[in-house]
Amino acid sequence: MSAAKSLGIWMDHSKAHLIEFTASPMEARVINSKFTHQAKEESLSKSENLMQHKEQHQQAEYYKKLGEIIRNYETVILFGPTDAKTELFNLLSVDTHFSKVKIEIKQTDKMTMNQQNAFVRKHFSKV
Repeated sequence: MSAAKSLGIWMDHSKAHLIEFTASPMEARVINSKFTHQAKEESLSKSENLMQHKEQHQQAEYYKKLGEIIRNYETVILFGPTDAKTELFNLLSVDTHFSKVKIEIKQTDKMTMNQQNAFVRKHFSKV
């Protein structure tokens, strides 16, 4: 991904679709969290405490990876059906590395890729 000015991220706790706002056809890049349903089941069978620790560690890695990408943009919209976007926003808003990045959050339902692209295009076209 090039250093475009605006980025839309549809996300939940398992994956994020990164969509740059560009004049040319927009393409999405997918970042997956390592904490899958299968990993959750495995950890839970051992102990609930272990599962929670593993989930927190892997979610932190997932959010860190997204933060490294977000740092290269001027404006970002985080949207999706879960609280993952709010959790990421809260982490980034206390980090001074992101003080120059305008980050917004918006609650949406599950969306197809075409709906995500249309949402990003509409959001940044009016900005």
